Amino acid sequence: MSKLHLVFGGRVRDPQTLEFKDLDTIDIVGLFPDYTSAEEAWRAAAQRTVDDAEMKYVVVHLHRLLEPGLTGPGGGE
Repeated sequence: MSKLHLVFGGRVRDPQTLEFKDLDTIDIVGLFPDYTSAEEAWRAAAQRTVDDAEMKYVVVHLHRLLEPGLTGPGGGE
């Protein structure tokens, strides 16, 4: 199984949380086959909005949700 990663972002109510204000305006950056490419996409998206404290982008490890048993010792990224 590929270790899929999802990168998305949007406006948050509080920059210290992940409570997004409006789910209709979430920016889906994309799905990536490995953490390295997901991190590059995350950095690019975050850099575009660096001056907007309400914008937050995240990397979600989809493979951890799909096969949680793989995230233990040796499960890695």
